Amino acid sequence: MSQAPRNSIRLSLRTTALNADHHLWNNNGTYWCHFTLHGPRGTKQRIRRSLRTADLAAARERRDALLSRLNALSIPPSVVLAA
Repeated sequence: MSQAPRNSIRLSLRTTALNADHHLWNNNGTYWCHFTLHGPRGTKQRIRRSLRTADLAAARERRDALLSRLNALSIPPSVVLAA
């Protein structure tokens, strides 16, 4: 197995088929997504992003799109957060 570049990030996800709403929470009517990014040299960053919707189905789609984009990237967390 090859090592990730030292400046890359790794998305840490714990998912289960039994919980379609994992990484989601409803905060006063708006859904948010939360996850952890592991950076170089053992650093990690807890990320919480608003999905800007009150609709659960839309929140699931937006979460899935966000996590798949992040999973495909290998860039510093500061660049991801600026998006």
